[in-house]
Amino acid sequence: MPFDYLPVTMELLGRSHSPFHAVYQMQQALLSSDFTKLEESKRFDVRRGGKYFITRNGTSIIAFMIPENAALGLRLAATHNDSPTFAVKPNPVLKKGSVTSINVEPYGGGIYYSWFDRPLSMAGRVIVNINGETFATVVDIDEDILIIPSLAIHQNREVNKGYEFNAARDMVPLWLDHDYEGDFSSYLMQKCGIEEGEIIAHDLSLYVREEPRLICEGSLLVAPRLDDLASSYTSLLGFIEACENKTEGYIPVFVSLDNEEVGSLTAQGANSDFLRRTLNRLFAALELDEDEKGIALTNSIMLSVDNAHANHPNHPEKADPTTKVALNGGIVIKYNADQRYTSNSLSAAYVKNLAAKLGQPIQEFTNRSDLRGGSTLGNISNSEVSILSADIGIAQLAMHSSVETCGAEDIAHMAVLLKAHYLG
Repeated sequence: MPFDYLPVTMELLGRSHSPFHAVYQMQQALLSSDFTKLEESKRFDVRRGGKYFITRNGTSIIAFMIPENAALGLRLAATHNDSPTFAVKPNPVLKKGSVTSINVEPYGGGIYYSWFDRPLSMAGRVIVNINGETFATVVDIDEDILIIPSLAIHQNREVNKGYEFNAARDMVPLWLDHDYEGDFSSYLMQKCGIEEGEIIAHDLSLYVREEPRLICEGSLLVAPRLDDLASSYTSLLGFIEACENKTEGYIPVFVSLDNEEVGSLTAQGANSDFLRRTLNRLFAALELDEDEKGIALTNSIMLSVDNAHANHPNHPEKADPTTKVALNGGIVIKYNADQRYTSNSLSAAYVKNLAAKLGQPIQEFTNRSDLRGGSTLGNISNSEVSILSADIGIAQLAMHSSVETCGAEDIAHMAVLLKAHYLG
C-alpha cells in the first residue's frame, strides 16, 4: 500500500528537532522496512536482493538496495537535513544580574527576526563519561525553556524602518531555570535521565516550539525546517516504497547529509568522502572492476533535492521576469549559469520526461540576473562523485525563517516523482 505522504511527512517533521533526530527517524523507518545497518568500521557484507544503510556522525545517512538483476548504474537522490539555527556554546551560561541566559552562535544564514518572542528548546547530542567510559546520547529537552525577547518599540522607535540585528547582543535567549542555579551540566544530566557521571561535551542547538500544521483549508503546510527536511522525508518515503518489490533496474541510493547550510566542508557533509567511499565499497562488494565502476557512474543520474523559492506575492520584483513558481504548482527544476545548481538540458529533460509519465506538473526557477542566489549540495557532491545531476525542489516561501511555508500538494508530488526515479 502506498504511503499517505503528507501526514507521514508531518509526523516525521515534528520529531526532527536536530539532524541527530532526523537521522534517527530515518534509521527507524529503514529498519522497519527490513533494511540492514552497515558499519563504516567493518567490511561490507552485501548481496543482491539486499537492502542496506550506513550513517556517519549520527547526522548523515546513505541507504541503497541491490536488485537481483541490477543494471550497471545508480539512481541517486541527495538531500540535506540541517537547517539554520543557533548552536549552544560549550560553556553557555551567561549571568546578567538576576537573569541567566544561554550563549549561542548562529548556524547557517537564518532570518534572525523570525526567532524573537517564540518559546524555544534545545536538542542534539551529548557525550557522557561514566566511570571512565564515554558514550553518546541524543537528547531533546522538548519543553518551553528559552525565549529571545524583542526590544520594546518604545526603546527602539526605528525598528519597523529596518534594524541590523547583532548575534552576540540581540540573539541571546533567556534561560530561567532557577532549580539549577546556572549549572548547565547538571541540568542536562537530569534531562537525559543520567544519574551518575558527567557530561563532557555536547552538540546542541535551538529549535522553535512549533508543530507542523496545515492552514488555508489544508492547502499549505507550515512548519520549521521544511528546508530541507520536506525533501529528505519525501525522498525517504519514495525510496522505501520503490525498494519494496524492486528486482531489476538501476541501484537506488538515498542520501541525506548534514552541514549543507554551512558549506558542507565537514566529515559528514557533501564535500566529504562519505558518498564516494560508500559507493566504492558497494562496487567492491559487487566485485566490479575499475572499468565496470566507470560505466556504472556514467550510467548514473543524481537528483539534488533542496527546496526552491516560490514567487513571493508581496515582492514580485524579486523574481526573474520569466520565472513563475507557485506553491502547489509542482516540482521545481533549478538552473544557474554559474553552476550553483547542476541542472543542464540533459538532466532537466530526464526530470521532465519522468514527470510527464506521471502526469505531474513541472516548474522552472532561475534567479533574477542581478541577484545572487543560494547554492546547494548537488555541485558540491559532484566534486567528489561526478554524475549527471539535476537540482530540483519543493517550492516554498520564507526560506531560512524559523517557520516556513510550502504547498501541501507538493509533498506528494515530490515523493511520487522520486519513487519513479528510484524505480528506474
